[in-house]
Amino acid sequence: TVMNRRSWIGSSLLLLTVAAVGVGLAAWKYGSIQANAAASANQPEPMESVSVSVARDVEHHQTATSIGTVLALRSITLRNELAGTVSQVKFVPGQTVEAGAVLVALDVSVEEADLRAQQAQAVLAKTVLDRRRALTQDQAAAQEEVDRARADLDVAHAQMARTKALIARKTIRAPFRARVGLADVHPGQYLNEGTQLTTLQGIDEAVHVDFAVPQHVALGLRQGATVEVFTGDSSPVAARIVAIDARIDPATRNTMVRARVEHSATMPAPGAAVRIRVPVGLARKAVAVPVNALKKGPGGDQVFVIEPDRENKQRAHVRQVESGAMLGDDIVIYSGLNAGERVAASGAFKLRDGVLVIAAGEPARTPEPDHLLSQQ
Repeated sequence: TVMNRRSWIGSSLLLLTVAAVGVGLAAWKYGSIQANAAASANQPEPMESVSVSVARDVEHHQTATSIGTVLALRSITLRNELAGTVSQVKFVPGQTVEAGAVLVALDVSVEEADLRAQQAQAVLAKTVLDRRRALTQDQAAAQEEVDRARADLDVAHAQMARTKALIARKTIRAPFRARVGLADVHPGQYLNEGTQLTTLQGIDEAVHVDFAVPQHVALGLRQGATVEVFTGDSSPVAARIVAIDARIDPATRNTMVRARVEHSATMPAPGAAVRIRVPVGLARKAVAVPVNALKKGPGGDQVFVIEPDRENKQRAHVRQVESGAMLGDDIVIYSGLNAGERVAASGAFKLRDGVLVIAAGEPARTPEPDHLLSQQ
């Protein structure tokens, strides 16, 4: 019994010791937690620095893109009407020629000889006619002889006119002010009828651009509407629609459209390809924000709207939006955001909902500890 009593006392003391140690550890842990909480309460809330932009009102057209071809208002392939040997070539490829300038002259020595003979024949016919008229007045010649002499003179004049026309057709002139294309024509070369000599691209104050659009886009286009023409990296050039084809291509279901571009230093040469931006439908009210303000994710498009909380601190809040096309460095927002609201732009990728933010360039205001506020 004495041994049992001693054993019981030892166990009790051990339990009391363990309990005392546990209570001490719990008290220490609780005090540590309270100390950390107090220290955290005195620490300023983390904030993120971002650039802030204000959403602005815009009227936006949905657009379609097409590839067009630049065409001169006047453009021809120059060919000779009559066969002959080249006697003169009076143009240089690439040069600008004025209307009426001689480009190619074929040999007309035979026609010129015929013309001289016909001119002599006309002079003789005129002399015979005058003589017949004089004899008629003296009643020495019949009226029939006078009529025959007049007919001979008319035939001589007609032959002269025909020969002059042949000479003119063998002298090939520029029909309008134009730039000459490449050519391979030389003096002494014999040309068959209809040989291609060169091309002429008219130099005008405007050019045409032909492009194809789907039939549903063509239904919304009208003559006089404006499209944008992009030539390389330059700014777009405005063009006015002047014609819409009356038929739809049954193979592609596209319609050809022709637009007119007034004189532009950036417009490429005829035959070049350009990109066309065509408006589709009516203008739609929207707002625009910088493109780096938009965040795309599995849940859809989002922006961070900057709004003050109850303590007038600026915080970022996630807002679901419906985005549209890009306008330069901006992107169109159709719904979910109103004009005048402030959104995070540069730096928005590091934000989360409810985080405290400061606009880049503004001084950060560190919240004062509670014990200092209580003393004021």
